[in-house]
Amino acid sequence: MNEPRVAGRQRSAAVLALLAGLGLALTAPTPVPAAPPIMAAVDGQVPTLAPLVKKATPAVVNISATGKVEVRNPLMDSPLFEDPFFRRFFGEPEQGTPRFREAQSLGSGVIVDAEKGYILTNAHVVQQADEIEVTLQDEREFIAKIIGADKETDVALLQIEADGLAELPLGDSDSMQVGDFVVAIGNPFGLRHTVTSGIVSAVGRSGIGNVDSYQNYIQTDASINPGNSGGALVDLQGELIGINTAILSRTGGNIGIGFAIPSNLAKRVMEQLVKYGEVERGRLGVIVQNLTPELAEAFDLKNDDGVVITDIEPGSSAAEAGLQAGDVIVGVNGREVRNYRDLRNTIGLLRVGEKVRLEILREGRRRVIDTQVGAVPEETVTASGEAEGAGDLHPRLAGATFGNNPDGEGIVVMDVEPASPAARAGLRPDDLILSVNRQRVEDLAAFKRRVSGQDQLLLFIERGRGRLYLALR
Repeated sequence: MNEPRVAGRQRSAAVLALLAGLGLALTAPTPVPAAPPIMAAVDGQVPTLAPLVKKATPAVVNISATGKVEVRNPLMDSPLFEDPFFRRFFGEPEQGTPRFREAQSLGSGVIVDAEKGYILTNAHVVQQADEIEVTLQDEREFIAKIIGADKETDVALLQIEADGLAELPLGDSDSMQVGDFVVAIGNPFGLRHTVTSGIVSAVGRSGIGNVDSYQNYIQTDASINPGNSGGALVDLQGELIGINTAILSRTGGNIGIGFAIPSNLAKRVMEQLVKYGEVERGRLGVIVQNLTPELAEAFDLKNDDGVVITDIEPGSSAAEAGLQAGDVIVGVNGREVRNYRDLRNTIGLLRVGEKVRLEILREGRRRVIDTQVGAVPEETVTASGEAEGAGDLHPRLAGATFGNNPDGEGIVVMDVEPASPAARAGLRPDDLILSVNRQRVEDLAAFKRRVSGQDQLLLFIERGRGRLYLALR
């Protein structure tokens, strides 16, 4: 029984001796690691989102809004109808009561209070609706009433009377970070309770669609399509962290860029809709601009978080509180202000008369100022001047011509050559320069003294109806 093994060992030894004689050697092969599983097992089970989805999905509803829209014949607005020959063949333009047709929109909503039957959705889903039908996951149908809708944030609150509702708890959207996993639940294209997953692609997105609206979107690559509007964006704790509202797409379908209203913003709007039925916005009375690294350095600040006040509206609550141009707002009611969007979103959701605590930096020192939100009329400021200056006062001002302001203090930028250093620095014709390095300029002579020998210039200018700072190096 052992002879074959002995013979095998002898043959192996002979082969090794032959290879050694040829100057060759055998080495053991490098072990190839086994491919890891697509999903690692936890406690012997493959991870799944099924438990989260099972818990969250009953709180997402289908919304069908029916209303009437005016029907207009585009030919009626044509100048051709001024021609009697045209009227002869097409008839006279219709007069009197306009015609309407029935229109229907489909969307989604999220039950956030099961006891009271409150449902969050988008304002654009229910706008101009005469009747709103809500369908639950268990196929029950209810007619909902609108508690309130806020077009500027695109948030609406509905209410139904029903028992046995499920709700989604509101999470803290401020805690979400890029890379966090999220799940989108809604009714795209009428396909009820469709679930998609992805990550948070970005936070604090703005400038999407209507730039005058209040935007602080969570961006996600979880698939969102028409019909998802008003649906839920849920984190892995099963909490609502966003209301899906918009997509970027050239075709109308998903390309992986969707946007959700943060839950914290939706919650603040909902509180006002419950209490008042609307969001009544006031104004602080300040005009601000975002800090840039260059401006932060010119103001001798350690970072560029915050907004600098460029103007105060006369008679406003900001004026009464003693705020000044050049103050840097870094906090409102305990919330950090990093940019203009943060300030606008916070102040814009406060009602007229509500108290507000501002944290500011003035001359590098931190201060706290208490004031309130109020309604302030707009002020119109104009400037003019006459040409009499030269543009060789500072290297970054080359290409600009300046003149005294005939209406008062400051100097006017009369002309700026295209592609000149002054143009690249941001100066424009008709800009009114009010101060240099935070020192007022009364006339052209004072302006020349202020800029002479300076390595860096901080210009405070008036442009049209607004004011802003420019940092020139």
